[in-house]
Amino acid sequence: MKNTERLKKNSDFARMYRKGRFFPGKYLVVYLMKNNAGFNRLGVSVSKKIGKSVKRNRVKRLIRESYRLLEPFIPVGLDIVITARKVDTTYSFADIMKEMKFLFKKAGAFDREKWDTSGNS
Repeated sequence: MKNTERLKKNSDFARMYRKGRFFPGKYLVVYLMKNNAGFNRLGVSVSKKIGKSVKRNRVKRLIRESYRLLEPFIPVGLDIVITARKVDTTYSFADIMKEMKFLFKKAGAFDREKWDTSGNS
């Protein structure tokens, strides 16, 4: 992740939950807020309700990888927190990638021109 740092402090997560705009989906909830910096900060949150540590860590890896692939199309200067929701089915990479792209488009934080010219669908 070139233009992205990790969001680690509990106070930063709490500020995002309080003041950030949120966009819920079936698998994920995306919180966005401007940070007035030349880079993005990403935080990933997965509750113990999702499952044991192996499953939680897998979901976190899937979310980070989806973000890494979408990062060139996301504008710089945002704080982003992505929270996994509890669902009855298993999380697949394709579902998370598709939903993350949809939620970023819904938030207005996705550059469609770059996506179209890169040859993706």
